[in-house]
Amino acid sequence: MIIIGEKINGTIAKVGKAIVEKDEEYIRELAVRQAKAGADYIDVCAGTSPEIEVEVLKWLIKIVQNAVDKPLCIDSPNPNSIAAVIGETNKPGILNSVSLEGNKCEVIYPLLQNTKWQVIGLTCDDNGIPSNVQTRIDIARQIVEKADKYGISPDRIHIDPLVIALATDNSSLINFVNTMQEIKKMHPDLKVTSGLSNISFGMPMRRRVNQSFLSIAMFMGMDSAIMDPCDKKIMATYYITQALLGKDKFCRNLSVAYRRGSI
Repeated sequence: MIIIGEKINGTIAKVGKAIVEKDEEYIRELAVRQAKAGADYIDVCAGTSPEIEVEVLKWLIKIVQNAVDKPLCIDSPNPNSIAAVIGETNKPGILNSVSLEGNKCEVIYPLLQNTKWQVIGLTCDDNGIPSNVQTRIDIARQIVEKADKYGISPDRIHIDPLVIALATDNSSLINFVNTMQEIKKMHPDLKVTSGLSNISFGMPMRRRVNQSFLSIAMFMGMDSAIMDPCDKKIMATYYITQALLGKDKFCRNLSVAYRRGSI
Protein backbone atom coordinates (compact mmCIF):
# COMPACT_ATOMS: atom_id res chain seq x y z
CA MET A 1 0.00 0.00 0.00
CA ILE A 2 1.12 3.56 -0.75
CA ILE A 3 1.65 5.83 2.26
CA ILE A 4 1.22 9.57 1.72
CA GLY A 5 2.68 11.47 4.67
CA GLU A 6 0.19 14.03 5.95
CA LYS A 7 2.14 16.09 8.47
CA ILE A 8 3.17 19.13 6.36
CA ASN A 9 -0.20 20.83 6.38
CA GLY A 10 -0.70 24.44 7.40
CA THR A 11 -4.01 23.66 9.09
CA ILE A 12 -2.02 21.81 11.78
CA ALA A 13 -1.24 24.41 14.45
CA LYS A 14 2.52 23.82 14.72
CA VAL A 15 2.95 23.73 10.95
CA GLY A 16 0.88 26.89 10.56
CA LYS A 17 3.14 28.58 13.14
CA ALA A 18 6.24 27.39 11.26
CA ILE A 19 4.86 28.82 8.02
CA VAL A 20 4.18 32.21 9.63
CA GLU A 21 7.62 32.29 11.23
CA LYS A 22 9.36 30.88 8.14
CA ASP A 23 10.85 28.09 10.24
CA GLU A 24 12.54 26.06 7.52
CA GLU A 25 14.18 23.67 9.98
CA TYR A 26 10.85 22.56 11.41
CA ILE A 27 9.44 21.78 7.95
CA ARG A 28 12.66 20.03 6.96
CA GLU A 29 12.53 17.87 10.09
CA LEU A 30 8.92 16.86 9.38
CA ALA A 31 9.86 15.81 5.86
CA VAL A 32 12.85 13.76 7.02
CA ARG A 33 10.92 12.09 9.84
CA GLN A 34 8.13 11.03 7.50
CA ALA A 35 10.52 9.73 4.87
CA LYS A 36 12.44 7.69 7.43
CA ALA A 37 9.19 6.37 8.92
CA GLY A 38 8.08 4.91 5.58
CA ALA A 39 6.20 7.58 3.62
CA ASP A 40 6.23 6.96 -0.13
CA TYR A 41 5.03 10.50 -0.90
CA ILE A 42 5.15 13.70 1.15
CA ASP A 43 1.96 15.75 1.09
CA VAL A 44 2.45 19.53 1.08
CA CYS A 45 -0.57 21.67 1.91
CA ALA A 46 -0.29 25.39 2.65
CA GLY A 47 -3.58 25.68 4.53
CA THR A 48 -3.33 29.47 4.32
CA SER A 49 -5.43 32.27 2.89
CA PRO A 50 -5.76 32.13 -0.92
CA GLU A 51 -3.71 35.31 -1.33
CA ILE A 52 -0.48 33.70 -0.13
CA GLU A 53 -1.14 30.02 -0.87
CA VAL A 54 1.04 29.81 -4.01
CA GLU A 55 3.93 31.56 -2.30
CA VAL A 56 3.72 29.22 0.70
CA LEU A 57 3.42 26.10 -1.46
CA LYS A 58 6.54 27.07 -3.40
CA TRP A 59 8.38 27.61 -0.11
CA LEU A 60 7.29 24.23 1.24
CA ILE A 61 8.11 22.40 -1.99
CA LYS A 62 11.64 23.82 -2.06
CA ILE A 63 12.34 22.85 1.55
CA VAL A 64 10.94 19.33 1.26
CA GLN A 65 12.72 18.57 -2.01
CA ASN A 66 16.02 19.74 -0.55
CA ALA A 67 15.47 17.55 2.52
CA VAL A 68 14.28 14.22 1.07
CA ASP A 69 14.26 12.32 -2.21
CA LYS A 70 10.54 11.49 -2.10
CA PRO A 71 7.93 12.54 -4.67
CA LEU A 72 5.40 15.10 -3.49
CA CYS A 73 1.66 15.12 -3.19
CA ILE A 74 0.69 18.72 -3.97
CA ASP A 75 -2.42 19.43 -1.94
CA SER A 76 -4.78 22.36 -2.50
CA PRO A 77 -8.53 22.90 -2.90
CA ASN A 78 -7.69 25.47 -5.58
CA PRO A 79 -6.68 23.87 -8.90
CA ASN A 80 -5.11 27.12 -10.07
CA SER A 81 -2.73 27.04 -7.12
CA ILE A 82 -1.64 23.54 -8.09
CA ALA A 83 -1.13 24.69 -11.68
CA ALA A 84 1.00 27.59 -10.44
CA VAL A 85 3.43 25.42 -8.46
CA ILE A 86 3.72 22.11 -10.34
CA GLY A 87 6.67 23.54 -12.26
CA GLU A 88 8.61 23.87 -8.99
CA THR A 89 8.83 20.10 -8.58
CA ASN A 90 11.76 17.96 -9.70
CA LYS A 91 9.90 14.67 -10.25
CA PRO A 92 6.33 13.48 -10.87
CA GLY A 93 4.17 12.83 -7.83
CA ILE A 94 0.47 13.11 -7.04
CA LEU A 95 -1.87 16.07 -7.48
CA ASN A 96 -4.47 16.39 -4.73
CA SER A 97 -7.07 16.76 -6.11
CA VAL A 98 -9.78 16.76 -8.78
CA SER A 99 -13.53 16.35 -8.36
CA LEU A 100 -16.64 17.39 -10.24
CA GLU A 101 -16.65 20.70 -8.39
CA GLY A 102 -16.42 23.66 -10.75
CA ASN A 103 -13.71 23.33 -13.40
CA LYS A 104 -11.19 21.31 -11.39
CA CYS A 105 -10.86 18.53 -13.97
CA GLU A 106 -10.43 21.03 -16.79
CA VAL A 107 -7.59 22.79 -14.93
CA ILE A 108 -5.80 19.76 -13.46
CA TYR A 109 -6.01 17.16 -16.22
CA PRO A 110 -4.01 19.13 -18.81
CA LEU A 111 -1.18 19.27 -16.24
CA LEU A 112 -1.04 15.46 -16.22
CA GLN A 113 -1.13 15.02 -19.99
CA ASN A 114 1.98 13.27 -21.34
CA THR A 115 3.53 13.02 -17.85
CA LYS A 116 3.81 10.36 -15.12
CA TRP A 117 1.93 12.43 -12.58
CA GLN A 118 -0.91 10.76 -10.70
CA VAL A 119 -4.03 12.37 -9.27
CA ILE A 120 -6.49 11.95 -6.41
CA GLY A 121 -10.14 12.12 -7.44
CA LEU A 122 -12.67 13.08 -4.77
CA THR A 123 -16.19 11.70 -5.14
CA CYS A 124 -17.96 15.03 -4.69
CA ASP A 125 -19.48 17.63 -6.99
CA ASP A 126 -21.10 21.06 -6.76
CA ASN A 127 -23.75 19.54 -4.50
CA GLY A 128 -21.15 18.48 -1.94
CA ILE A 129 -20.33 15.01 -0.62
CA PRO A 130 -23.04 12.48 -1.53
CA SER A 131 -24.66 10.52 1.27
CA ASN A 132 -25.25 7.45 -0.88
CA VAL A 133 -22.94 4.96 -2.55
CA GLN A 134 -24.38 5.11 -6.06
CA THR A 135 -23.81 8.84 -6.48
CA ARG A 136 -20.19 8.44 -5.42
CA ILE A 137 -19.75 5.67 -7.97
CA ASP A 138 -21.32 7.83 -10.68
CA ILE A 139 -18.98 10.69 -9.83
CA ALA A 140 -15.97 8.35 -9.90
CA ARG A 141 -17.05 7.13 -13.35
CA GLN A 142 -17.24 10.70 -14.66
CA ILE A 143 -13.83 11.54 -13.19
CA VAL A 144 -12.33 8.58 -15.04
CA GLU A 145 -14.17 9.40 -18.28
CA LYS A 146 -12.93 12.99 -18.22
CA ALA A 147 -9.39 11.78 -17.53
CA ASP A 148 -9.51 9.47 -20.53
CA LYS A 149 -10.06 12.46 -22.83
CA TYR A 150 -6.62 13.69 -21.75
CA GLY A 151 -4.95 10.31 -22.15
CA ILE A 152 -4.83 9.70 -18.38
CA SER A 153 -5.26 5.98 -17.66
CA PRO A 154 -7.19 4.67 -14.62
CA ASP A 155 -4.02 3.29 -12.99
CA ARG A 156 -2.86 6.90 -12.45
CA ILE A 157 -6.00 7.83 -10.53
CA HIS A 158 -6.56 7.41 -6.79
CA ILE A 159 -10.29 7.65 -6.10
CA ASP A 160 -11.13 8.93 -2.62
CA PRO A 161 -14.69 7.87 -1.68
CA LEU A 162 -14.57 10.50 1.10
CA VAL A 163 -15.11 8.56 4.28
CA ILE A 164 -17.42 10.46 6.63
CA ALA A 165 -16.79 10.73 10.37
CA LEU A 166 -18.22 7.69 12.11
CA ALA A 167 -19.60 9.96 14.82
CA THR A 168 -22.01 11.51 12.32
CA ASP A 169 -22.63 8.53 10.02
CA ASN A 170 -22.73 5.07 11.57
CA SER A 171 -22.61 3.53 8.06
CA SER A 172 -19.46 5.43 7.11
CA LEU A 173 -17.11 2.44 6.86
CA ILE A 174 -19.72 0.27 5.16
CA ASN A 175 -20.39 2.97 2.56
CA PHE A 176 -16.65 3.44 2.00
CA VAL A 177 -16.10 -0.28 1.46
CA ASN A 178 -19.15 -0.68 -0.79
CA THR A 179 -18.06 2.29 -2.90
CA MET A 180 -14.52 0.94 -3.14
CA GLN A 181 -15.66 -2.48 -4.26
CA GLU A 182 -17.96 -1.09 -6.94
CA ILE A 183 -15.26 1.28 -8.19
CA LYS A 184 -12.83 -1.61 -8.55
CA LYS A 185 -15.43 -3.63 -10.44
CA MET A 186 -15.87 -0.68 -12.79
CA HIS A 187 -12.13 -0.17 -13.36
CA PRO A 188 -9.83 -2.80 -11.76
CA ASP A 189 -6.78 -0.60 -12.38
CA LEU A 190 -8.14 2.31 -10.35
CA LYS A 191 -6.51 2.92 -6.97
CA VAL A 192 -8.61 3.77 -3.92
CA THR A 193 -7.33 6.09 -1.21
CA SER A 194 -8.57 7.89 1.90
CA GLY A 195 -7.74 10.62 4.36
CA LEU A 196 -7.33 8.01 7.07
CA SER A 197 -8.10 10.05 10.17
CA ASN A 198 -11.36 11.49 8.82
CA ILE A 199 -13.17 8.39 10.10
CA SER A 200 -12.45 9.25 13.75
CA PHE A 201 -13.43 12.93 14.02
CA GLY A 202 -15.52 13.47 17.13
CA MET A 203 -14.73 10.01 18.51
CA PRO A 204 -12.98 8.88 21.68
CA MET A 205 -9.83 6.78 21.20
CA ARG A 206 -9.24 8.30 17.78
CA ARG A 207 -5.97 6.46 17.20
CA ARG A 208 -7.61 3.11 17.91
CA VAL A 209 -10.44 3.94 15.52
CA ASN A 210 -7.91 4.91 12.83
CA GLN A 211 -5.99 1.66 13.35
CA SER A 212 -9.12 -0.45 12.98
CA PHE A 213 -10.22 1.46 9.88
CA LEU A 214 -6.79 1.04 8.27
CA SER A 215 -6.74 -2.69 8.85
CA ILE A 216 -10.26 -3.26 7.51
CA ALA A 217 -9.79 -0.92 4.53
CA MET A 218 -6.51 -2.61 3.56
CA PHE A 219 -8.15 -6.03 3.77
CA MET A 220 -10.97 -4.81 1.52
CA GLY A 221 -8.54 -3.44 -1.08
CA MET A 222 -7.57 0.15 -0.26
CA ASP A 223 -4.39 1.01 -2.18
CA SER A 224 -3.15 4.20 -0.52
CA ALA A 225 -3.86 6.53 2.38
CA ILE A 226 -2.99 10.03 3.50
CA MET A 227 -1.81 9.28 7.03
CA ASP A 228 0.77 9.97 9.74
CA PRO A 229 3.75 7.65 9.16
CA CYS A 230 5.35 8.94 12.37
CA ASP A 231 2.59 7.36 14.45
CA LYS A 232 4.20 4.08 15.53
CA LYS A 233 0.89 2.44 16.39
CA ILE A 234 -0.70 3.17 13.03
CA MET A 235 2.47 1.97 11.29
CA ALA A 236 2.46 -1.21 13.38
CA THR A 237 -1.09 -1.81 12.17
CA TYR A 238 0.06 -1.22 8.60
CA TYR A 239 2.99 -3.68 8.78
CA ILE A 240 1.00 -6.32 10.63
CA THR A 241 -1.89 -6.09 8.18
CA GLN A 242 0.48 -6.33 5.21
CA ALA A 243 1.94 -9.49 6.73
CA LEU A 244 -1.47 -10.99 7.50
CA LEU A 245 -2.54 -10.36 3.91
CA GLY A 246 0.45 -12.28 2.59
CA LYS A 247 2.08 -9.15 1.18
CA ASP A 248 5.22 -9.29 3.33
CA LYS A 249 7.24 -12.39 2.46
CA PHE A 250 8.46 -14.14 5.61
CA CYS A 251 7.28 -11.00 7.52
CA ARG A 252 10.60 -9.35 6.65
CA ASN A 253 9.33 -5.76 6.53
CA LEU A 254 7.49 -6.21 9.82
CA SER A 255 10.58 -7.68 11.48
CA VAL A 256 12.87 -4.94 10.16
CA ALA A 257 10.49 -2.19 11.29
CA TYR A 258 10.31 -3.78 14.75
CA ARG A 259 14.08 -4.11 15.09
CA ARG A 260 14.60 -0.50 13.99
CA GLY A 261 12.10 0.74 16.55
CA SER A 262 9.84 2.12 13.83
CA ILE A 263 6.80 0.40 15.36
